[in-house]
Amino acid sequence: MTRPVARFTIQPSLPLPLAPLARIARNLAWTWERQLADVLRAVDPERFDSTGNPVEVLARATAVRLHELAGDAGYVEQVAAAAARLDALLTSPSWYSTLAGDAPRAIAYFSPEFGIGESLPLYSGGLGVLAGDHLKSASDLGVPIVGVGLFYRQGYFRQVLTAAGAQREEFRELDLSLLPVSHATGPDGTPVHVSIQLPGAVLHARVLRVDVGRVPLLLLDTDVPANAPAERAVTDRLYGGDSEHRLRQEILLGIGGIKALAACGIEPGVFHMNEGHAGFSGLERIRRLVEEQGLDGAVALETVRGATVFTTHTPVPAGIDRFARELVARYFGPGGIPTGLPVERLLELGAEQDPAMFNMAVMGIRLAARVNGVSRLHGAVSRSMFASLWPGLPAEDAPIGHITNGVHGETWIGPEFDGIYRSRLGDGYGSQGHGWATLDVSDEELHEARRAARGRLVEEIRRRLRAQWSERGLRGDQLGFIDGVFDPEALTIGFARRVPTYKRLTLMLLERERLTRLLTDPERPLQIVIAGKAHPHDSEGKKLIEELGAFANGLDVRHRIVMLPDYDMALGRALTSGVDVWLNNPLRPFEACGTSGMKAALNGGLNLSVLDGWWDELYDGRNGWAIPSADDGTLDADRRDAFEARAILDLLEGEIVPRFYDRADGVPRAWLAMSRHTITKLGPEILATRMLRDYVVELYVPVAAGARRLAADGYTAASRLAAWKRTVAGAWKDVSVGSLSASPNGNAPGEQMAVQTVVKLGSLTPDDVVVQALYGAPNERGELEAPALGELTASEQRDGGWLFSGQVVLPAGPLGLAIRVLPHSADLDDPRQLGLVATS
Repeated sequence: MTRPVARFTIQPSLPLPLAPLARIARNLAWTWERQLADVLRAVDPERFDSTGNPVEVLARATAVRLHELAGDAGYVEQVAAAAARLDALLTSPSWYSTLAGDAPRAIAYFSPEFGIGESLPLYSGGLGVLAGDHLKSASDLGVPIVGVGLFYRQGYFRQVLTAAGAQREEFRELDLSLLPVSHATGPDGTPVHVSIQLPGAVLHARVLRVDVGRVPLLLLDTDVPANAPAERAVTDRLYGGDSEHRLRQEILLGIGGIKALAACGIEPGVFHMNEGHAGFSGLERIRRLVEEQGLDGAVALETVRGATVFTTHTPVPAGIDRFARELVARYFGPGGIPTGLPVERLLELGAEQDPAMFNMAVMGIRLAARVNGVSRLHGAVSRSMFASLWPGLPAEDAPIGHITNGVHGETWIGPEFDGIYRSRLGDGYGSQGHGWATLDVSDEELHEARRAARGRLVEEIRRRLRAQWSERGLRGDQLGFIDGVFDPEALTIGFARRVPTYKRLTLMLLERERLTRLLTDPERPLQIVIAGKAHPHDSEGKKLIEELGAFANGLDVRHRIVMLPDYDMALGRALTSGVDVWLNNPLRPFEACGTSGMKAALNGGLNLSVLDGWWDELYDGRNGWAIPSADDGTLDADRRDAFEARAILDLLEGEIVPRFYDRADGVPRAWLAMSRHTITKLGPEILATRMLRDYVVELYVPVAAGARRLAADGYTAASRLAAWKRTVAGAWKDVSVGSLSASPNGNAPGEQMAVQTVVKLGSLTPDDVVVQALYGAPNERGELEAPALGELTASEQRDGGWLFSGQVVLPAGPLGLAIRVLPHSADLDDPRQLGLVATS
């Protein structure tokens, strides 16, 4: 079959009254603003619903249809109102504008994937959808974020399920002319292109732009004529290719992304790396400081670190990108990509316990001033997972915090609850943290909203099943059984996610007989809708999909359990807004956050989940159910799975099914009490605008202030910090804690106790250290868990060291006391950063 050498889309001209539609379609604010989506959908509802792409809708609209709409005065008025609404979204005063002058003027947000809408399939799962919600919330709050990513010509992949339930992948070329994408331009108005000198080749990329409300998203695309075929294919697929192909993609994302920002005239005050894929961005920033500002490599590194935030999203070491050191050395060594650092120093940044590998997340952490996980539990897991980077500190003291993820309300809330929230909280309810606690919704209104949402989901399930079985060759009466699939009045459970083994897609199948009885109960039926993709190279994940698909195809249960193909954002919205219960049963603690359950909660759904990710910190006993987890190591893998599968069925049989079907006047009032509690208590906690405010206040603003201090006066503070670190690293071996004395001023809790200790500092001075008293109740192992801290100050030299003293407040009960010494500098963001510590 012949491939075209050029492709074009001949688009009809819009009549003048409809001209604003083109601008509305090309700003992805329509993905969450219903007024904008409605006016676009009206052009061709069927095509809009099937493609999720209004640019294509307009391009394929007939002249007759456009003329008809242009003559409809009511519709023309709606177009004008939608255009005015878009203008208001882009120009209205914002929360960010109220912040003090320390707030950065631009923040670069790097991510390998972005899930903005299904028309741009540049995402595979939670990482990308979270990145999309981050940008949308930035638009809502006016946070000056610029997204940086890659444009994958074939996206991720389209999943097809065979009649036997097996996954098959299809890759389709995206037509750039039919997407809401434009060419990014520089300050002079010319299209932006960047290039990177690779070993033996030059990698060229054009820079594309996607508008997400107020936020620009820059995407690099190597499918350009200047590239040879190998380089042209760098941005072919998301997470495709071999290790070297992935390395080239991450070089383009990091190094090309920095070049793109500079070419566009954007100078961020903070650089946020969403996972380690963008770690090479730090190297390009170092190179620019060395070559353009004349800085020493160590000083440039401190400058770069001071302006960087790193977020880790995986609690699974296998989920981190690693490359062979030899491969990295070939690309960044002599004749390779310049970085401003000797290749040996560069390799040290990614060094991990395996000396043969280069770890991208480790490099990202070492290049960041602040590091965070994405839930409270994930923060603790990350501190343990990366503890070796700070060898002198106990794992719990590793300098990794957490900001729990959130979801973008207006994107994920279905029309039933969107109407409720707009009527009670007003437009823009998703950016508000107030009003939710007093949300007044009657049982009857809540019940009708849930029934309507469930009914809409059932219709969507049947529509997708018809399309699925039609692709397999069924026709006419052969499709009749689909009309009996699912009951719009039955308890509906949703389970959808990526399908790595730790998420345990088939866990419930360990209790097949009990599950089948629940599914086929004639009086109180249960129905389950499932979706999920396995990576094309994940054979174990594919086996799980096939096993579940085979069960769901059984004649006795196929009307009560379905596995839907091609899990994407559109299907995700239908599921999370329509189900009554969201199921999540990962191996604890391997779920970093798990935001799908948050989306269900905003739609009045309840969660049935292992206490992992966000559920570990926000479950309160009234907003759903906690699946007991045998994660204490006392059971082997098979027995643990059996225990937890049995626990799920026990909860379903004993609590969930009875509560859903227990009715008074036809209304499940006890169930709705849980639903109402979920909405009012969780609402403000699980919104992405809450998450982004936390990022701004806890990370972006302080990091930007620190970065300005380091760069001021010709990088004086950065130079001082680099020299001080060298001095402290060489002298720390001589630091030790000597005698300790403690004298209570009383015996009652709340009274003070004087603490003194002598610390030998060698060639260092008291200004180079911070001395802390750690105190609290010892555990059964004699260790202090989460101790309180009291800082001691130096007063005089004594016994070959310095006397440090201070006061601590006596707690109730047993008391343990220890002394810790850390390096300290006014230029250092966190005294734990060096991983140096001396203890008593």
